[in-house]
Amino acid sequence: MAQYQNVATPENGSRKEPHLQPLLLRMARREPGLLLGLVLLVFIFLVALFPGLFTQASPYAVDVNAAMMPPSAGHWFGTDDTGRDLFARVVYGTRITLAICGGSLLISAFFGGLLGLVSGFLGGWVDQALGRLVDVLLSFPPIILGVIITGVLGPATVNLILALSIVYVPVFFRIARAGTLSEKDKTYVEAARSIGISEPTILRRHVTRNVMPLILTQYMILFPLILQIQAALGFLGLGVQPPTPDWGAILEQGKDYILYAPWMSLFPGLAVLLAALSLMLVGRALQRRIDQR
Repeated sequence: MAQYQNVATPENGSRKEPHLQPLLLRMARREPGLLLGLVLLVFIFLVALFPGLFTQASPYAVDVNAAMMPPSAGHWFGTDDTGRDLFARVVYGTRITLAICGGSLLISAFFGGLLGLVSGFLGGWVDQALGRLVDVLLSFPPIILGVIITGVLGPATVNLILALSIVYVPVFFRIARAGTLSEKDKTYVEAARSIGISEPTILRRHVTRNVMPLILTQYMILFPLILQIQAALGFLGLGVQPPTPDWGAILEQGKDYILYAPWMSLFPGLAVLLAALSLMLVGRALQRRIDQR
Protein backbone atom coordinates (compact mmCIF):
# COMPACT_ATOMS: atom_id res chain seq x y z
CA MET A 1 0.00 0.00 0.00
CA ALA A 2 2.98 2.33 0.43
CA GLN A 3 3.30 2.81 -3.29
CA TYR A 4 -0.06 4.57 -3.36
CA GLN A 5 0.57 7.06 -0.57
CA ASN A 6 1.98 9.82 -2.81
CA VAL A 7 -0.62 9.61 -5.54
CA ALA A 8 -2.44 12.90 -6.07
CA THR A 9 -6.12 12.70 -5.16
CA PRO A 10 -8.98 15.22 -5.16
CA GLU A 11 -9.07 15.01 -1.35
CA ASN A 12 -5.53 16.23 -0.78
CA GLY A 13 -5.92 18.91 -3.47
CA SER A 14 -2.49 18.39 -5.05
CA ARG A 15 -3.91 18.26 -8.55
CA LYS A 16 -5.76 21.50 -8.05
CA GLU A 17 -2.81 23.39 -6.61
CA PRO A 18 -1.53 24.81 -9.95
CA HIS A 19 -5.02 26.08 -10.74
CA LEU A 20 -5.19 27.95 -7.45
CA GLN A 21 -2.13 30.00 -8.27
CA PRO A 22 -2.91 33.59 -9.34
CA LEU A 23 -2.93 34.11 -13.08
CA LEU A 24 -0.51 37.02 -12.90
CA LEU A 25 2.05 34.98 -10.95
CA ARG A 26 1.94 32.20 -13.53
CA MET A 27 2.28 34.72 -16.34
CA ALA A 28 5.19 36.42 -14.55
CA ARG A 29 7.07 33.11 -14.39
CA ARG A 30 6.33 32.02 -17.95
CA GLU A 31 6.41 35.34 -19.85
CA PRO A 32 7.57 38.25 -17.70
CA GLY A 33 7.93 40.46 -20.77
CA LEU A 34 4.28 39.94 -21.71
CA LEU A 35 3.16 40.74 -18.17
CA LEU A 36 5.22 43.94 -18.09
CA GLY A 37 3.90 44.96 -21.51
CA LEU A 38 0.27 44.36 -20.48
CA VAL A 39 0.66 46.31 -17.23
CA LEU A 40 2.20 49.28 -19.05
CA LEU A 41 -0.39 49.06 -21.82
CA VAL A 42 -3.32 49.03 -19.38
CA PHE A 43 -1.86 52.04 -17.56
CA ILE A 44 -1.33 53.96 -20.82
CA PHE A 45 -4.89 53.27 -21.96
CA LEU A 46 -6.25 54.39 -18.60
CA VAL A 47 -4.35 57.65 -19.02
CA ALA A 48 -5.70 58.03 -22.56
CA LEU A 49 -9.32 57.28 -21.62
CA PHE A 50 -9.46 59.12 -18.29
CA PRO A 51 -6.89 61.94 -18.28
CA GLY A 52 -8.92 63.86 -15.71
CA LEU A 53 -8.13 61.19 -13.12
CA PHE A 54 -4.42 61.94 -13.33
CA THR A 55 -4.36 65.74 -13.47
CA GLN A 56 -6.72 68.61 -12.84
CA ALA A 57 -4.58 71.12 -14.74
CA SER A 58 -5.54 72.29 -18.21
CA PRO A 59 -3.16 71.44 -21.06
CA TYR A 60 -4.01 74.76 -22.70
CA ALA A 61 -3.79 77.18 -19.74
CA VAL A 62 -1.04 79.77 -20.28
CA ASP A 63 0.79 81.40 -17.37
CA VAL A 64 3.72 83.51 -18.57
CA ASN A 65 4.81 84.10 -14.98
CA ALA A 66 5.46 80.36 -14.60
CA ALA A 67 7.26 79.86 -17.92
CA MET A 68 10.20 77.45 -18.11
CA MET A 69 9.85 76.25 -14.53
CA PRO A 70 11.68 72.98 -13.75
CA PRO A 71 9.83 69.95 -12.34
CA SER A 72 8.41 70.64 -8.89
CA ALA A 73 5.57 69.63 -6.59
CA GLY A 74 3.27 72.08 -8.36
CA HIS A 75 4.33 71.06 -11.86
CA TRP A 76 5.58 67.47 -11.91
CA PHE A 77 7.05 67.71 -15.41
CA GLY A 78 7.79 71.43 -15.26
CA THR A 79 6.33 74.02 -17.63
CA ASP A 80 6.98 75.05 -21.22
CA ASP A 81 7.94 78.42 -22.66
CA THR A 82 4.41 79.79 -22.24
CA GLY A 83 3.90 78.44 -18.71
CA ARG A 84 1.65 75.52 -19.67
CA ASP A 85 1.83 72.49 -17.38
CA LEU A 86 3.84 69.80 -19.19
CA PHE A 87 2.42 66.94 -17.13
CA ALA A 88 -1.10 67.89 -18.21
CA ARG A 89 0.00 68.23 -21.82
CA VAL A 90 1.69 64.82 -21.83
CA VAL A 91 -1.32 63.20 -20.13
CA TYR A 92 -3.88 64.72 -22.51
CA GLY A 93 -1.55 64.12 -25.45
CA THR A 94 -1.71 60.37 -24.79
CA ARG A 95 -5.24 60.14 -26.19
CA ILE A 96 -4.45 62.20 -29.29
CA THR A 97 -1.20 60.40 -30.06
CA LEU A 98 -2.61 56.88 -29.62
CA ALA A 99 -5.77 57.74 -31.55
CA ILE A 100 -3.78 59.02 -34.53
CA CYS A 101 -1.37 56.06 -34.53
CA GLY A 102 -4.00 53.42 -33.83
CA GLY A 103 -6.44 54.81 -36.40
CA SER A 104 -3.78 55.19 -39.07
CA LEU A 105 -2.48 51.66 -38.54
CA LEU A 106 -6.03 50.30 -38.60
CA ILE A 107 -6.56 51.90 -42.02
CA SER A 108 -3.25 50.41 -43.19
CA ALA A 109 -4.22 46.97 -41.90
CA PHE A 110 -7.64 47.10 -43.58
CA PHE A 111 -6.55 48.20 -47.03
CA GLY A 112 -3.19 46.42 -47.01
CA GLY A 113 -4.73 43.21 -45.70
CA LEU A 114 -7.63 43.36 -48.17
CA LEU A 115 -5.36 43.94 -51.15
CA GLY A 116 -2.99 41.21 -49.97
CA LEU A 117 -5.82 38.70 -49.63
CA VAL A 118 -7.16 39.48 -53.09
CA SER A 119 -3.71 39.48 -54.68
CA GLY A 120 -2.64 36.17 -53.16
CA PHE A 121 -5.95 34.43 -53.82
CA LEU A 122 -6.48 35.54 -57.42
CA GLY A 123 -2.86 35.56 -58.58
CA GLY A 124 -2.15 36.30 -62.26
CA TRP A 125 -2.10 39.84 -63.55
CA VAL A 126 -3.86 41.16 -60.43
CA ASP A 127 -1.03 39.86 -58.26
CA GLN A 128 1.58 41.26 -60.64
CA ALA A 129 0.02 44.74 -60.79
CA LEU A 130 -0.51 45.08 -57.04
CA GLY A 131 2.93 43.66 -56.35
CA ARG A 132 4.66 46.25 -58.53
CA LEU A 133 2.73 49.09 -56.87
CA VAL A 134 3.71 47.83 -53.43
CA ASP A 135 7.34 47.53 -54.53
CA VAL A 136 7.33 51.22 -55.43
CA LEU A 137 6.09 52.16 -51.95
CA LEU A 138 8.59 49.81 -50.30
CA SER A 139 11.45 51.50 -52.12
CA PHE A 140 11.07 54.44 -49.71
CA PRO A 141 11.96 54.12 -46.01
CA PRO A 142 8.80 54.66 -43.90
CA ILE A 143 10.00 57.90 -42.32
CA ILE A 144 11.05 59.35 -45.69
CA LEU A 145 7.72 58.40 -47.25
CA GLY A 146 5.90 60.02 -44.34
CA VAL A 147 7.93 63.22 -44.70
CA ILE A 148 7.26 63.35 -48.46
CA ILE A 149 3.51 62.91 -48.10
CA THR A 150 3.06 65.36 -45.22
CA GLY A 151 5.46 67.80 -46.86
CA VAL A 152 3.40 67.81 -50.07
CA LEU A 153 -0.01 67.89 -48.38
CA GLY A 154 0.98 70.27 -45.60
CA PRO A 155 1.09 69.95 -41.79
CA ALA A 156 -2.39 68.98 -40.59
CA THR A 157 -3.86 66.17 -38.53
CA VAL A 158 -5.84 64.72 -41.45
CA ASN A 159 -2.77 64.78 -43.69
CA LEU A 160 -0.72 63.14 -40.95
CA ILE A 161 -3.25 60.30 -40.64
CA LEU A 162 -3.26 59.85 -44.43
CA ALA A 163 0.54 59.74 -44.56
CA LEU A 164 0.85 57.26 -41.70
CA SER A 165 -1.85 55.07 -43.26
CA ILE A 166 -0.03 54.86 -46.59
CA VAL A 167 3.36 54.14 -44.98
CA TYR A 168 2.50 50.65 -43.72
CA VAL A 169 0.00 49.46 -46.33
CA PRO A 170 2.81 47.55 -48.16
CA VAL A 171 3.78 45.67 -44.99
CA PHE A 172 0.25 44.44 -44.34
CA PHE A 173 -0.11 43.64 -48.04
CA ARG A 174 2.90 41.32 -47.96
CA ILE A 175 1.85 39.63 -44.72
CA ALA A 176 -1.69 39.00 -45.98
CA ARG A 177 -0.49 37.87 -49.40
CA ALA A 178 2.02 35.42 -47.95
CA GLY A 179 -0.58 34.01 -45.58
CA THR A 180 -3.12 33.65 -48.39
CA LEU A 181 -0.65 31.87 -50.67
CA SER A 182 0.02 29.31 -47.94
CA GLU A 183 -3.69 28.78 -47.23
CA LYS A 184 -5.37 28.76 -50.63
CA ASP A 185 -4.05 25.33 -51.71
CA LYS A 186 -4.75 23.54 -48.45
CA THR A 187 -7.16 20.64 -48.17
CA TYR A 188 -10.02 22.56 -46.57
CA VAL A 189 -10.03 25.04 -49.47
CA GLU A 190 -10.13 22.22 -52.03
CA ALA A 191 -12.92 20.57 -50.07
CA ALA A 192 -14.91 23.80 -50.06
CA ARG A 193 -14.47 24.11 -53.83
CA SER A 194 -15.54 20.50 -54.37
CA ILE A 195 -18.91 21.08 -52.71
CA GLY A 196 -19.61 24.14 -54.83
CA ILE A 197 -18.76 27.04 -52.48
CA SER A 198 -17.95 30.15 -54.49
CA GLU A 199 -14.46 31.63 -54.56
CA PRO A 200 -15.44 34.92 -52.83
CA THR A 201 -17.11 32.94 -50.04
CA ILE A 202 -14.05 30.74 -49.57
CA LEU A 203 -11.85 33.82 -49.38
CA ARG A 204 -14.16 35.62 -46.98
CA ARG A 205 -15.16 32.81 -44.64
CA HIS A 206 -12.19 30.46 -44.67
CA VAL A 207 -8.94 31.99 -45.88
CA THR A 208 -9.44 35.38 -44.20
CA ARG A 209 -10.16 33.73 -40.87
CA ASN A 210 -6.80 31.99 -40.89
CA VAL A 211 -4.86 35.02 -42.12
CA MET A 212 -6.34 37.44 -39.55
CA PRO A 213 -4.06 36.33 -36.65
CA LEU A 214 -1.04 37.21 -38.79
CA ILE A 215 -2.45 40.66 -39.51
CA LEU A 216 -3.30 41.24 -35.84
CA THR A 217 0.18 40.25 -34.73
CA GLN A 218 1.75 42.53 -37.33
CA TYR A 219 -0.51 45.34 -36.11
CA MET A 220 0.90 45.03 -32.60
CA ILE A 221 4.48 44.80 -33.86
CA LEU A 222 4.15 47.85 -36.11
CA PHE A 223 2.40 50.02 -33.51
CA PRO A 224 5.66 51.02 -31.74
CA LEU A 225 7.21 51.88 -35.12
CA ILE A 226 4.32 54.06 -36.28
CA LEU A 227 4.35 55.72 -32.86
CA GLN A 228 7.98 56.70 -33.39
CA ILE A 229 7.31 57.94 -36.94
CA GLN A 230 4.38 60.02 -35.72
CA ALA A 231 6.57 61.54 -33.01
CA ALA A 232 9.35 62.19 -35.54
CA LEU A 233 6.97 63.96 -37.93
CA GLY A 234 5.66 66.02 -35.04
CA PHE A 235 9.24 66.85 -34.07
CA LEU A 236 9.83 68.10 -37.64
CA GLY A 237 6.72 70.28 -37.43
CA LEU A 238 4.76 68.12 -39.90
CA GLY A 239 2.36 66.57 -37.42
CA VAL A 240 -0.28 67.91 -35.04
CA GLN A 241 0.02 71.67 -34.74
CA PRO A 242 0.17 73.66 -31.48
CA PRO A 243 -1.51 74.28 -29.13
CA THR A 244 -3.03 70.78 -29.44
CA PRO A 245 -1.23 68.51 -26.94
CA ASP A 246 0.58 65.75 -28.80
CA TRP A 247 3.80 64.00 -27.86
CA GLY A 248 5.50 64.82 -31.15
CA ALA A 249 4.36 68.43 -31.06
CA ILE A 250 5.62 68.82 -27.48
CA LEU A 251 8.98 67.39 -28.54
CA GLU A 252 9.14 69.85 -31.44
CA GLN A 253 8.36 72.71 -29.10
CA GLY A 254 11.09 71.67 -26.67
CA LYS A 255 13.90 71.22 -29.20
CA ASP A 256 14.78 74.93 -29.12
CA TYR A 257 15.23 74.81 -25.33
CA ILE A 258 17.03 71.50 -24.97
CA LEU A 259 20.05 73.11 -23.26
CA TYR A 260 18.07 75.37 -20.95
CA ALA A 261 14.94 73.32 -20.23
CA PRO A 262 15.65 69.66 -21.04
CA TRP A 263 12.50 68.54 -19.23
CA MET A 264 10.44 69.90 -22.14
CA SER A 265 11.82 67.12 -24.34
CA LEU A 266 12.64 64.50 -21.70
CA PHE A 267 9.15 63.66 -20.47
CA PRO A 268 7.29 63.42 -23.81
CA GLY A 269 10.25 61.37 -25.05
CA LEU A 270 9.85 58.99 -22.10
CA ALA A 271 6.14 58.70 -22.85
CA VAL A 272 6.92 57.63 -26.43
CA LEU A 273 9.50 55.16 -25.11
CA LEU A 274 7.16 53.54 -22.58
CA ALA A 275 4.31 53.24 -25.07
CA ALA A 276 6.60 51.73 -27.71
CA LEU A 277 8.11 49.31 -25.16
CA SER A 278 4.74 48.04 -23.93
CA LEU A 279 3.40 47.50 -27.44
CA MET A 280 6.61 45.80 -28.56
CA LEU A 281 6.56 43.37 -25.63
CA VAL A 282 2.93 42.40 -26.25
CA GLY A 283 3.44 42.13 -30.01
CA ARG A 284 6.51 39.90 -29.67
CA ALA A 285 4.65 37.64 -27.24
CA LEU A 286 1.77 37.26 -29.70
CA GLN A 287 4.22 36.49 -32.48
CA ARG A 288 5.84 33.74 -30.39
CA ARG A 289 2.45 32.19 -29.67
CA ILE A 290 1.57 32.07 -33.37
CA ASP A 291 5.00 30.68 -34.31
CA GLN A 292 4.56 27.88 -31.76
CA ARG A 293 1.40 26.81 -33.54
